[in-house]
Amino acid sequence: MAPTLTLEEAFLAHRERLLRFLRARGGGEAAEDLVQELWLRLAAAPDPAAAASLGYMMRAADRLMIDRYRSERQAALRDKAWAEAQPGMVDGIAPAPGPERDLAARQEMARLQQVLDGLGQRPSAILRRHRIDGLTQREIAAEFAISLSTVESDLRRAYAAIVAIREEEQ
Repeated sequence: MAPTLTLEEAFLAHRERLLRFLRARGGGEAAEDLVQELWLRLAAAPDPAAAASLGYMMRAADRLMIDRYRSERQAALRDKAWAEAQPGMVDGIAPAPGPERDLAARQEMARLQQVLDGLGQRPSAILRRHRIDGLTQREIAAEFAISLSTVESDLRRAYAAIVAIREEEQ
């Protein structure tokens, strides 16, 4: 009579076959993770001798894939129901902001514009060219015919003004 394999030995002996089975059943890239989850299920089996059989392992792998499919389906249904419950939500895209948010944003922009205008025309224009238009500080210096250190100084002043506004709001 041949000695019986322990659960761990049997699992390691059939690991590649189980991995192929999980991939074939739709495990794809997650098949390695699923094999690890299968091992945890097998290790927790009430009868390790029975769990060491290939039939038991294949059935456990099949149940694992069924559980995974059900879980993914429930998650998709839950996400769809949540999205449908959101007013104006279409295909995961949030609706346009409401009138309150729009008004608050306009007020914040007006306050920011007022503070930047108080710094002078050049710092305000340099900030726009750098942050909105995406020009480098060197390009801005050439465009305004000023030194790079002047550009840096104007940007520091503009950033300090913006930080001051943010701190006032909090």
